[in-house]
Amino acid sequence: MEDYEKIIQILKNHDAFKGDIRKDEPLAPKTTFKVGGHAELFIAPENYYSFQIAIETLLINNIPFLILGGGSNIVISDDGIKGVVISTQAFNDAEIFPPGDCPKEFGKIELNKNQVLVTCFSGTPMASLINFCIEKNFSGLEQFAGLPGTVGGAVYMNARCFDKSISDILFSVSYMDYSNGKVILKKDRYDSSRWAYKKSPYQNNKTFITTITFLLTRKKESEKSLIQSECKKYINERVSKGHFKYPSAGSVFKNNHEFGKPSGQIIDEAGLKGYTIGGAKIADFHGNFIINFNKASSKDIEQLVSYTIDTVQKKFGFILEPEIIFSDKLL
Repeated sequence: MEDYEKIIQILKNHDAFKGDIRKDEPLAPKTTFKVGGHAELFIAPENYYSFQIAIETLLINNIPFLILGGGSNIVISDDGIKGVVISTQAFNDAEIFPPGDCPKEFGKIELNKNQVLVTCFSGTPMASLINFCIEKNFSGLEQFAGLPGTVGGAVYMNARCFDKSISDILFSVSYMDYSNGKVILKKDRYDSSRWAYKKSPYQNNKTFITTITFLLTRKKESEKSLIQSECKKYINERVSKGHFKYPSAGSVFKNNHEFGKPSGQIIDEAGLKGYTIGGAKIADFHGNFIINFNKASSKDIEQLVSYTIDTVQKKFGFILEPEIIFSDKLL
């Protein structure tokens, strides 16, 4: 275990750092799977400058770290995190973004009268962004109503819900690049060539998404009820499919169009629904859900993912690709 007293003192004595710092912080309650051990050190900055200070301090001192948002797509190891966890959840606001505030390199931005740019912090819960859009009569995000986790996590994974990807309404992303030992602030305008099904340019590299700007449609006040009803429809569909019955991370495996059918159907046809390892189970109500039905460990979930991949490959020749992330693969 690292001696984190030096890091704690640097941050506490820094004039500009604001936030909580805690040792041996339980992480299971901070994820939707509700599994995993503790973080040796947990830092929850109150603002982005404090976040930058924390990352730079850890980089200078060669301390490994993991950035945690809403915890809706990650399985934390039973052994916890051997390093530092930095939380994004203090960053949770959304606002209308004036096109004139875009970087010069984006060129001239012209929107039609029904279009609007909305920016939110990466730690904003998806539910909060949806509520903001309903209040302002903005349409475009309805399919993501009921999606757990943060907006930053949804963009990082390029979440796809009901045949719509988050990148379909993306305008730009601001992020911190810490790949060269220091933090550099950058902004990208959406470029479709850099995005794919459940893939974003920010995966598997040393970047942290700070803010996201969406291109949405401004509706009339009289159409607010339509936006509300659409959001309610998608939430109800998730509820009816059992998404919230047990702790889980939603879909475990990506769909692959080359297989000719959804991964959940393939897993069902392999006879795996209801299969359990320890406290983890392939849900009886959805083949592509693994649920924590009885105090599962991260090892239970990992072994069940591997068993599912092996079984499907032996039966059908298809190799399923997980979309959930195991924390021990990140550090």
